[in-house]
Amino acid sequence: MRIAVTGSSGLIGSALVRSLLDDGHEVVRLVRRAPEPRRDGSVEVRWNPPLRAVDRKGLEGVDAAVNLAGAGVGDHRWTAAYKQQIRDSRLLGTATLAEALASLPTPPRVLVSASAVGWYGQTGDAVIDESAPPGDDFLARVCVDWESATEPAEQAGIRVAHARTGLVVASGGGAWGKLFPLFRVGLGGRLGNGRQYWCYISLRDEIAALRHLIDSDGLSGPFNLTAPVPVTQAEITEAMSRVLRRPAFAHVPEFALKAVLGEMAVEVVGSHRVVPKRLLDSGFRFAHATIDDAIRAAL
Repeated sequence: MRIAVTGSSGLIGSALVRSLLDDGHEVVRLVRRAPEPRRDGSVEVRWNPPLRAVDRKGLEGVDAAVNLAGAGVGDHRWTAAYKQQIRDSRLLGTATLAEALASLPTPPRVLVSASAVGWYGQTGDAVIDESAPPGDDFLARVCVDWESATEPAEQAGIRVAHARTGLVVASGGGAWGKLFPLFRVGLGGRLGNGRQYWCYISLRDEIAALRHLIDSDGLSGPFNLTAPVPVTQAEITEAMSRVLRRPAFAHVPEFALKAVLGEMAVEVVGSHRVVPKRLLDSGFRFAHATIDDAIRAAL
C-alpha cells in the first residue's frame, strides 16, 4: 500500500514508518520544509497547515493516511500562546489533510487520525470506554474539535478512525522518556497522591493498533489505544522500581507539581481510567497487556 503519514518524525510516527517500510509498504511523509531524498525509501511531500496548503499531486494514489501531527502537550509550560499552538497544530493540520484527501481524484479508503484519552476529561475512578461523553477541560475541548476536523474526509466517503491514545511507554520520548532517566538514578517516585489512574500502551502495541485500524475494513469512529487494565500512578512507580531494580522513594506533592508545571499539572495528577473496549471487540490482541510487560518492552 501507499500510505501518507503526518508527524512522521515523532516518537509514534517514526516507529510507524519503520514498521510500514519493513513490510514493504510505500510511505509518503508530509513535511513542512522543502522535500529531500530519503535513504529509507520513503518520499516526502510538502505541506503547510497554517496556510491550509499541501502538495495534492504528491498525495495522489495513496491508499491510506495516518495523521499524527501536533505540538507536544508536555513539551512546554502551558502559556496562553503554547495552548494556542497545541490547538492550532492539531486542528489546522487535521483539517488541511482531510480536505486534501477529500479532493483527490481517487481518495484513500481510510484515514486514521490521532486523538487522545484526554477527550474524556478527568474521570476519576470510573471505568471509561468509547461510549462515554467528552469532558470539558482544555484538552478535552481540543480533542473534540480535533476529531471533528476530519469531517471533510468522512463526507468524501473515506473511512475515518480516531485513535485515542494513552501514555506511550517508550524510553525514546514522550512522558515515559522523561521518567526512565529519573528512575534509573533512583530519583523516581510517586507524583501527587498516586491514586490517579494513568492509562498506558507500549510503543509496539501502539504501532500494531494503528496498523490494525488501517487494515481492518469496517472499523471507524473512536478507538481507545490503551492497555486493557489501567493502573494507578503509585502502581506505575512500584512497577518501574521493580523492573529497573532501583529504589523509588521520592514523592512530589501536588502543590509542587502545580508550582512547576502550572495548568499542565492537571494532566499529571488527574485520572483517566480508560479501557480499549472497541479495540478488543474488533479482535486486537495486546503483546504487552501489563505495565511490567510494557516497561520491559521499552527497555
